[in-house]
Order: sequence, then structure tokens, then C-alpha cells
Amino acid sequence: MRLVAEGLSAKRGEDLIFQDISFEIGSGEALVVKGPNGSGKSTLLRVLAGLLPAHAGTAKFLAAAQPAGQIGEAAHYLGHRNAMKRELTVEENLSFWKSFFGDFVGGAGVPVMKAVEAVGLGGIAHLPFGYLSAGQQRRMAMAKLLVAWRPVWILDEPTAALDAAAETMFAGLVTSHLARGGIAIAATHQPLGLEGVTELRMTGFAGVMEDVW
Repeated sequence: MRLVAEGLSAKRGEDLIFQDISFEIGSGEALVVKGPNGSGKSTLLRVLAGLLPAHAGTAKFLAAAQPAGQIGEAAHYLGHRNAMKRELTVEENLSFWKSFFGDFVGGAGVPVMKAVEAVGLGGIAHLPFGYLSAGQQRRMAMAKLLVAWRPVWILDEPTAALDAAAETMFAGLVTSHLARGGIAIAATHQPLGLEGVTELRMTGFAGVMEDVW
């Protein structure tokens, strides 16, 4: 299983946000996207997830015995917003996403209540999502990654609003995902506590340079 991006460029209106971004990561690997505000990190993730069109280049998900496909078909996207209904309970929100996504070929998600326990918030799944603190809401949004299997996790500032303990918990979730053969791509200003990651650094608007280690 591989995720391959070749010569990606993106625009916002008439402005070129980034250009000629290429990388390849495979099963069990993580890519961390870094750079200053406005350098195109979030735009790159949205292009990879299929939420924005690329101006140029391609991004594909490749898996054995399957035709090349769009990354978004095999991915969870966790953006700045948690994508949960405030009026519904945590359990109702997660049950909806579990049913809506279903499982991608080759894996199975975990039961809703097990996902709630995995993010350290067992016992409050009956509460409306809007009752939770910002940190609790972010944790519950992370539980959405677990209830339906997707081999690719695309994460935009995933640890925002989290305390140190929650950051450690999230690093464990990503590590477990990679151990299952999954792929993770994260844009962040903060260390994620992951080992052996590849780093891609975005440095500006038109004429952006990128370095991969």
C-alpha cells in the first residue's frame, strides 16, 4: 500500500499557494507537514483528501490487487472542525459516522463504545457533544478515526486544544494505526511524539521549496 503525490500544485483564487510537491509514503509510515502559517499546509491536506482540486499534479492511493484510486476514498480527514452535531450525543455522532463511512477493504473499525474508551472518555458517551469541553470534543473527534477503518489518516493540527496527557494518548493511537499497516499525514506546529517520521517543510507561496528527510 502506497500513497504517491507527483508535482502537486494548488491555487487559492489566482494565487499559487504551493507548487511541485512530490512524495511517496507506504504502509506503516507517517509524513509530518511543517511550515509557517499561510505556507499551504492545510491546503495540501485538503487536496490530498479530495476536498480541493489540485491546480497541477496527481495524488493517488495504490494498494495490491486494486486499481489506483483517489486518496480520499481510503482516508479519514480530521480538520480544524470536529464534524460533530452539538445536539446529538457522543454515541449518536459516532454511530452515524461508523454507518456513513463503513469499512474500507482490508480492515474493520472498532465498536463505538470501545472507541470512546480508547480516547479516555468512557462514561460520557450519553452526553450531547455540545456539553463537552474543547479538549473532550477533540478527543471524541479522534474516536471517529477508530469506528470505521480507513488506511490513510489525514490530520490537520490534530492535537489542538489537547493537554499533555491527551497528546500522549493520540500519539499512541497513531502508532497503533501505523502498526496495522496504516498511513498517517499530519500538518502540525507541535511534536506528535512519533518516531521515524518523514518531514515535508512548506516555506511559502509561489515558488515554494520543499524538503523531505
